[in-house]
Amino acid sequence: MKKFATAVVALAIMATSALAEVEIIAEKVNENLDVISHKSRIWTNTKFTPVTLYPQTTIRFNDAKANELNQNNTPIIAAIAAIYNKDKIAFMIKWPDVHQDYQKSDSTDAYADAFAVQFARNFSIPKELPYIGMGSVDRPVIIHLQKDSVRIYEPNGNGDIEHQINPNQTNLFNKDLEAFEKQVINIGVADYERSFISEGFRSMTQIKDGTSHSHSTIGYSGIGWLGTVSRSLKDSYLDLDAVAIPVSFAVWNGGKLGRNGLKYLTPWLAIRLKKGESELVKSLTEVPTGDPVAGIKSMTTYGCKGCHQVTANDRENFMAPALKSIGGYSTADYLRESLVNPSAVVVPGYNRNAHSKYKWYTLRENNKRVSTMPDYSWLDPQELENMVAYLKTLKGGNE
Repeated sequence: MKKFATAVVALAIMATSALAEVEIIAEKVNENLDVISHKSRIWTNTKFTPVTLYPQTTIRFNDAKANELNQNNTPIIAAIAAIYNKDKIAFMIKWPDVHQDYQKSDSTDAYADAFAVQFARNFSIPKELPYIGMGSVDRPVIIHLQKDSVRIYEPNGNGDIEHQINPNQTNLFNKDLEAFEKQVINIGVADYERSFISEGFRSMTQIKDGTSHSHSTIGYSGIGWLGTVSRSLKDSYLDLDAVAIPVSFAVWNGGKLGRNGLKYLTPWLAIRLKKGESELVKSLTEVPTGDPVAGIKSMTTYGCKGCHQVTANDRENFMAPALKSIGGYSTADYLRESLVNPSAVVVPGYNRNAHSKYKWYTLRENNKRVSTMPDYSWLDPQELENMVAYLKTLKGGNE
C-alpha cells in the first residue's frame, strides 16, 4: 500500500511536465500468464512506465448531473507495465482514485470504476490506426473491459431463480439453511469481465465465440486501482507477433457517473516486444515539428472555432466534436489525416445536443458517411504541420 501511494505521488509530480507519448518495453518472462492478477508477485520487479490519461471530451453527454461532475476534469497520471511469454501478453495499470464505486444490480444510476485495454486489430499501416475512442469503420479494435462489481444474481445467465428468495421464507433451518445460503453465494456472479470487437460508436459487439481467450482482474488499494489483463498473443481476432504493437488504456470514475464515452484515455501507446526498427514506434512517439503559435493563427483564419470548441475557454459549440482534449489522446498522424481527409473517420449518429440545422456528415448511396468538414489537403505542408503542432497542445486543460 505504501509503495503504491509513493508511486502515485511521484507520478503526480511528473504530471506538470506534460508527459509526451512514450514507448513501453514489454519484458519477456517464463511464468504462466493465463490467470495472472494484480496480486501476482511477478509485478514486484517489473518496470512501470508513467503515462497520462486524458478526459475524453469529444461529445457532451446528455446527462446534466454527469456534465456538472466532470466539467473540470483534468488529465490523470497512471503507471503501466507489460510482460509476455511465448503464448500470452499481460498488462498492469495503476491509477489514483480516492473512492471505490462498484457495479450494482439494484440501481440504474450507479456506475462502476473500471478500466479497459484496447488493441488495434490491424496496425500494418501506422498512419491509419483506428479512432482511439472505440475504433472506426473498417478499422476494428478489440477491447477488454473490467469493472469493479459486487455479487450479482439473476439475470446472470444461469436460469436459477429457486435460490432467489428471502431465506426467512424457506422451510429450511440450521444446517439445511446454511447449505442453502452457501448455494446462493456460489451461483452469484461477482466478476464483470467482457471482451468486445468494435468499429465505431454503437457497434460494440461482445465476443462470445470462445476463440478469444483473456483474463482480467481489478483491485482497490484504498487510494487507487490496480488492474490486469492477459490475453493470447495470437487468436482469431489478433496477431500480435510484431516488433511493436499499439495499445490504448481507458479508465472510468463511477463516482462521477463515468460510463461509455465519459472516461479518461491514453493515445495509442507503442508496446515494444522485439528489437529492431519500427515505423509504428516512430509514428506513436512522434513530436510534431510545427509552430503551435502559427497553428493557432491558421485555425483562426480558417474559422475552425465556428464549428469546434477548441479550448476549454471557448464557448460550447455543438456543430462539430469538441477538440479541447484532442491532443492528449490523438497521435500526430491521426490529426493530419483528420485535416486532409476528414471523411476517413466519421462518428455515426449525431450528438443529441447538436445544432438541429447542421449535420456532421451526409450519406451517399452506398451509405458511406461523408464529413461536412472541409478538406484541407490543399494546405502548404508547413502550415499543416503548424496546425498539427497546435492541436497536440490541446490536452484537457493543459493547453
